[in-house]
Amino acid sequence: MTQVLNLEIPQEIYPTLVEIARGRGQSPEEFALQWLMVSIQHFKDDPLEPFIGSVQSNIPDWTENSDRYLGENLLKTEENIQKMPIVKL
Repeated sequence: MTQVLNLEIPQEIYPTLVEIARGRGQSPEEFALQWLMVSIQHFKDDPLEPFIGSVQSNIPDWTENSDRYLGENLLKTEENIQKMPIVKL
């Protein structure tokens, strides 16, 4: 069973939507549906979701930007690991 969802797409992003969809051989509607399905699955599979709101933080936008902050920290950690001298035993 399917449901109908009508969306008003802002004019400033519609040309980009069309361009991306064409590049993938899809209609804008097909691409938008696929993007929505992937986004919802990502949201459902977020391992931090159960912890949202359970920890006090002095970062005011943690809820909205936690993925970005974790990614940035992961990159910094990886850069630091690469800078470490190689130790031979």
